Amino acid sequence: MFKQVKSALFWYYLFKFRRRVILIVLLLIIALFANAIYSDVVEYLKLKDKLAFLEIALISKWLIIVFNIVFSVYLLLTMFKKEEEINSKKDSKKDFKKEQKKETKVEEKKEEKFTAREKEFLYKKKLRTKADILLER
Repeated sequence: MFKQVKSALFWYYLFKFRRRVILIVLLLIIALFANAIYSDVVEYLKLKDKLAFLEIALISKWLIIVFNIVFSVYLLLTMFKKEEEINSKKDSKKDFKKEQKKETKVEEKKEEKFTAREKEFLYKKKLRTKADILLER
């Protein structure tokens, strides 16, 4: 029973964060291939007697490896914070919309300058244009 729950949670989170997991796996694969590529580059530079470029190859290899590992760790650490930030952003958007509605209601009350008789005339009287009259004929 416990194994089934563990498996269900694992697959749930794997499906939920599949993009991040795929990105992390790709970054780690690139970090592993950086060593293989580095060894090929070193052999090539030794064959061509361009040993001055070995320093650049070594620095670039370690920059690639360190960047990929640090970025993977960052993605792992922010994986679950993303949900909390999205929820807080949604809440702040709702609050902002409520404030806007309150402001519009206040502005509408201020803009009401018509008396009751004028309002009655505006809503009950049906103004017709010449085109309306011609269409009725």
